[in-house]
Amino acid sequence: MAESKQWWRDAVLYEIYVRSFADSDGDGLGDLQGIRSRLPYLRGLGVDGLWLTPFYPSPGHDHGYDVADYVDVDPRFGTLTDFDALVADAHALGLRLIVDIVPNHTSNEHAWFRERRDLYVWRDEPNNWPSTFGGPAWTFDEERGRWYLHLFAPEQPDLDWHNPEVPAEFEAILRFWLDRGVDGFRIDVAHALYKDAELRDEVEPFPVTAFSSDWRAGIDRPEVHPLYRGWRRLVDSYPGERVLVGEVVFSDPARVAPYVRPDELHLAFNFTLLFEVWDAERLRATINGSRAALGDVGATPTWVLENHDVTRLPTRYAGGEPGRRRARAAALLLLALPGPVFLYQGQELGLEEAELDDEDRQDPIFFRTHGARTGRDGCRVPVPWTDGAPGFGFTTGSPWLPLPADWGGVAVSAQSGAAGSTLELYRRALALRPRGGGLAWRDGPPGSLVLARGDLTCAVNVSGEPFPLPPGELVLASDPSVQDNLAPDTAAWLRRGAA
Repeated sequence: MAESKQWWRDAVLYEIYVRSFADSDGDGLGDLQGIRSRLPYLRGLGVDGLWLTPFYPSPGHDHGYDVADYVDVDPRFGTLTDFDALVADAHALGLRLIVDIVPNHTSNEHAWFRERRDLYVWRDEPNNWPSTFGGPAWTFDEERGRWYLHLFAPEQPDLDWHNPEVPAEFEAILRFWLDRGVDGFRIDVAHALYKDAELRDEVEPFPVTAFSSDWRAGIDRPEVHPLYRGWRRLVDSYPGERVLVGEVVFSDPARVAPYVRPDELHLAFNFTLLFEVWDAERLRATINGSRAALGDVGATPTWVLENHDVTRLPTRYAGGEPGRRRARAAALLLLALPGPVFLYQGQELGLEEAELDDEDRQDPIFFRTHGARTGRDGCRVPVPWTDGAPGFGFTTGSPWLPLPADWGGVAVSAQSGAAGSTLELYRRALALRPRGGGLAWRDGPPGSLVLARGDLTCAVNVSGEPFPLPPGELVLASDPSVQDNLAPDTAAWLRRGAA
């Protein structure tokens, strides 16, 4: 695959939730061979690469984010030979491939937790830290007679990164996958690896916010930055510009910026748009704040509207037809912004959050800690490739989560080539998307966003009165009704003379 200088600065990467993308063997779970069979679809969509959620051996308490072995493939998803074939095929199609790495914690079924317990955080008495998933962040271990830390579930004990054996192990793990040809890593919970060495109590009461890390003083420690500088040197020693993407979950982009200095991570997830409401002034302020904070350290913000932990965008944006219209308009705003974009599987189909009966839900941690009718299953329902229940082309068997009976109408086969479909909107937008260059805001009516990228103008009517389109040739609109005027909840791209 040809190298491209700093390819990651304006790439579009497609998140694949492995168990829900494509099933090759009829067991109802997606797998690596299924992904491999759908690579031409991703190439045709126009993305630059894919990000795989964890596919490692795992007991599945957090669907792979409780890793039992970092250097193998869960047999439910395939083999290392399947993985190598997937990498080779992706590269042959010009697609990059990055993988999830989960360094904050392991599964409690990892051999380390049985045989090398000093690799984890222990205490004689617990402090007041709560778990992100609810309840205390400490569990008593009868065998050892001490408490172990888990910022997430009890089945996910936190590693002690102050123990030098832990970073040594992970350097070997990174090398293992780099040697197999991966183009980089998405680092789970990248801001929380090192805890306050004294494990001091947090200040109570603990706020409940979308950004659950904002208030924690025991994480976001300075020790993590030398680690990432070492990881940066490691990936830079490999050919082909391998990339490090950190999941750094703070609402203030100024707290994210230290992670993406020139000698640390290449990128960090910017969740500000993900949790923003459909409001023109707030969207503009969020975009400007992210660009300013990261630009100060020479970095570029990433942009994301959906992922595997968050309610689908059309549902967040009011649901039904209003939510679908807003999500399509938001797609043109998202893809007009300078910097890398992450799409989540099914986003290009306009999928809404799936309603599931309690007995069908498979998110054990959320179900256990938050009760019925909660959890992340609704955004993790498998991709519908063709019409025909129950498998919808995802599987020849019974899918691990049921697909809504009416999803045949939004399947890939139904939308491909269909004028005005959400899939064709994404394909066209990805083909026309500006590469490189900055952003200039243009004047627009109240409730609107108008921005310029080179010779492209993106106009979005978020909530105002209809207004005439800016000058230029209309090349793409979020709704087929857009001609001379832009109605509320619609967006348009226009070409004009070079700026």
